[in-house]
Amino acid sequence: MLFNSIDFALFLPIVFLLYWFLVNKSLKLQNLLIVFSSYLFYGWWDWRFLFLILFSTIVDYLVGLEMAKSNSQKQKKAFLWISIFVNLGLLCFFKYYNFFLENFVSAFSFFGTNIESGPLQIILPVGISFYTFQTLSYTIDIYRGKLQPTRDFVVFSAFVSFFPQLVAGPIERATNLLPQFQNIRVFNNRKATDGLKQILWGLFKKIVIADNAALIANQIFNNSENYSGSTLIVGAICFTFQIYGDFSGYSDIAIGTSRLFGFDLKQNFAFPYFSRDIAEFWRRWHISLSTWFRDYLYIPLGGNKGSKFRKIRNVFAIFIVSGFWHGANWTFVAWGFLNALFFLPLMLLDKNRKNTGVVAENKILPSIKEFAQIVLTFSLTVFAWIFFRASSITQAFQIILDIFSASTLRVPEILPKRLIIIISLFMCIEWVGRNQKYAIESLTQKWSKPIRWVFYYVLIVLIYFLGNFSKDMEFIYFQF
Repeated sequence: MLFNSIDFALFLPIVFLLYWFLVNKSLKLQNLLIVFSSYLFYGWWDWRFLFLILFSTIVDYLVGLEMAKSNSQKQKKAFLWISIFVNLGLLCFFKYYNFFLENFVSAFSFFGTNIESGPLQIILPVGISFYTFQTLSYTIDIYRGKLQPTRDFVVFSAFVSFFPQLVAGPIERATNLLPQFQNIRVFNNRKATDGLKQILWGLFKKIVIADNAALIANQIFNNSENYSGSTLIVGAICFTFQIYGDFSGYSDIAIGTSRLFGFDLKQNFAFPYFSRDIAEFWRRWHISLSTWFRDYLYIPLGGNKGSKFRKIRNVFAIFIVSGFWHGANWTFVAWGFLNALFFLPLMLLDKNRKNTGVVAENKILPSIKEFAQIVLTFSLTVFAWIFFRASSITQAFQIILDIFSASTLRVPEILPKRLIIIISLFMCIEWVGRNQKYAIESLTQKWSKPIRWVFYYVLIVLIYFLGNFSKDMEFIYFQF
């Protein structure tokens, strides 16, 4: 079920009314309603995938209980490996089986041995990468002694399948979200109102910014051989705003929807395109995934401690794994590798924690130095996104060669003036609200009530008249 669909527009208010008016007296019934609604939400695509999420839920629920009962560290580790094997095994089969098979066959063909083997017709379950990492964090934290397992299967099921963030995050930790299912929830008008505002802003990002930028990006990338370098730059920039508006828009809708039901999810994007270096960008982009890899991969590998070789190894490990997490294609690995190259000098010079605050805090405009840093970081990010968007490594390198050719000096064949104006206004609002959890969180607080409502209605009108409502415009991260 898509957030930007009529189905969800009907689904959400029905669940909301049942949750607060029919089962509001019983925490158990509220959690049961969340589980039922989440399975309905997820099964809307393909009901067969419900068995996968149910299987993962049962395995990790039982593993958590067994680890808590065990007095032996060896036994705890064995149960942890069961969780890791089951969850990553399912993920690898559905997401990477054909990729590994294809490369295995290609490797043997390179050495003169032909193997007859065709790919399996595997459908990738929506959101499997997200809920797999979420439930894995539960068993890992129990193993580390940071969390006590829950004995309430309904509570745990609700944690794993919570519909607002089930399909594309944020990837929540059990230490933050699980206790919220165990505590009584009381309707909070301020929290619900704030949630509606964030949903509205998320829909604007998705339908107006991302989906309009997608039209240009798709046209250019799908026919890249026919365009000049200057037009390819336009395409890369459009994709840059497409993926940001699409993914951060989903996160805003997910977080806002959660607040309607009394839950607080962690911020997943913190205005990454205003970053002053790549390290800051990765602290602000897809925060839930970046911190997951930091806590469960980078730090266990040794982090930034030890020899220089070990530091370099760990940086490349986390970025390449992060790239591969996004999809079974060498383009994602190249994207991760490239970001590791961008990040490495900052880490080796011990400057990766230099920019941790809000850019130009308490100022209207950034300094010349800050502006130059933002432009440079944004340019590196756009360059890396070329690999992320390209259909193959060959296409990515051809696009880059064309960009660094004389054809870049020509006027672009495609120059979406209306989209440029919309994105410019959007980024101005983002800049004004860059110290908030989302851009319009406190933008209207000092305005009178009539002006506030005019602003919200203007956003709704812009969504209606400027939005792209094509049924083909799914959220990008559904494929991951």
